[in-house]
Amino acid sequence: MDDRELLRKLFAAAVNAADAKTAIRKHLPRPPQGGRTVVVGAGKGVAQMAQALEELWEGEISGAVVTRYGYGCTTRAVEVLEASHPVPNLAGLAATKRMFDLVSGLSTQDLVIALICGGGSALLPAPPPGIALAHEIRLNEILLASGAPISEMNVVRKHLSAIKGGRLAAATKARVVSLVVSDIPGDNPALVASGPTIPDPSTRHDALRVVQQYSMPLPSKMAKFLQSPAADAPDPRDSHFSNHEHFVVASAGVSLEAAARTAEGFGLRPQILSDSIEGEARDVASVLAAIAREVARHGRPFYKPAVLLSGGETTVRLRGMAGRGGRNGEFALAFAMAIDGFSITALAADTDGIDGSEENAGAFVDGTTAKRLKIAGLDGRKLLDSNDSFSGFAAIGDLFTTGPTGTNVNDFRATIIR
Repeated sequence: MDDRELLRKLFAAAVNAADAKTAIRKHLPRPPQGGRTVVVGAGKGVAQMAQALEELWEGEISGAVVTRYGYGCTTRAVEVLEASHPVPNLAGLAATKRMFDLVSGLSTQDLVIALICGGGSALLPAPPPGIALAHEIRLNEILLASGAPISEMNVVRKHLSAIKGGRLAAATKARVVSLVVSDIPGDNPALVASGPTIPDPSTRHDALRVVQQYSMPLPSKMAKFLQSPAADAPDPRDSHFSNHEHFVVASAGVSLEAAARTAEGFGLRPQILSDSIEGEARDVASVLAAIAREVARHGRPFYKPAVLLSGGETTVRLRGMAGRGGRNGEFALAFAMAIDGFSITALAADTDGIDGSEENAGAFVDGTTAKRLKIAGLDGRKLLDSNDSFSGFAAIGDLFTTGPTGTNVNDFRATIIR
C-alpha cells in the first residue's frame, strides 16, 4: 500500500485503542448498595462512553451527558444532549443545569459515574453570578486566540465557572467516580474538560498569572471576579472529596503504542517521540521537520525506514482572522514547507475527527506539497500568515476527513521516512 494508506491505518489503530468500551471495562466502579446509579458527563466522545457503560453495567442506570452537535449515538437509559462546540451556547447552559439537577438530590447511598472527555469545557458553560453567557463565549474566544497551552487555558476556565474545578462533584452527597479519556498533555484528569468533578490545587492567583502572561483582554466583569475570593475553586483536600475516585481510562500514550505496533507489522521502525507535546503548532512543526530531515539525510538519530509518532496538543496564535483550519492543519502546512523535496510523508490529525471548526480531522503532507500548492496558485507561507491551512489543503485534495470518531485523545502525528 502507499504511505498515505499506511498512515490511515496508524490513525485507525490509535483511535481504536481509545475505544470507549475497551477503556471503561477495566475501570467499572462497584455498584451502590441499595442506592441509585446516575450518569453525568460531557465531551466530544461522551455519548459513546455512555453507550459502552450501559452495555457493561449490570443493574439500573439513568442520567444524561452532553456532546457536540452531530456526535450523539443511540443509548438506552442515559439521555444524550447536544450543544455547541467550540463556542458555548444556550443548549450547553441548559445541559449544565441538567447535570446539577441530576446530582443535587442524591444521598450518600447513591453513586454518580462521571464520564469526562475532551470538549467538555465548551459544552458545559456555567458563568458564575454576575457574569453572562456572552462573557463566557468571549472568554472562550480569547483563550483560543491566546496561544496558551490547553492546561493553562483550563486553569483560567475553572476559576471563571460555576461547574468546573470540581464544583459539580461538590454539589452532591453521593460517591462520585470519574472515568476520564484524557486529551491533556501529561494526563492530569483534573484538567480534562476543566475538571467538573475533579478538583485540583491551582488557584485564582495561578489563573491571574496565565491571564497576564498571555495578555488576555478579559471582559471587565470577569477580570474583577477573578480577583475576588468568589473565584476560588474547591480544595482537593476537602473531606467532601475523600470517597471520590477518578481513573484515566484512555490517553494519547496508549494510542501511540497501538500505532507503533501496527507500524512494526508493516516493516517500519516506530519511534514515539512524545505523547505530550505542547507549543505553537508551527514551532512544533519546525522542530519535528528538522528531526525528519536528519533521519532522511543521515539515518540518525533513527534508522530508515522509520515512522515518527507523537501526540499532545499544540496551539495556534491567530494572525489572520479570516483564515480557516485548526491546529493540526497549521502544523501540517508548516511541516510541509520544511520538508519540501524530501521522501517524507506525514499525517497530522485530531483523534476526535474534527480539527478546529471545519469538518476535516487534519491533513496529509509530503515532499511535494509545497510544489503542488504553487501549481494551484497558492503560497504556503501566505496561507500560514493568515492561518488558512484548510483552504490550501482543500485546493490540492490533501484534507484528511473521518467524521466523528467517538473518542478524543487529542493530536496524532505520524511521519514516514523512506
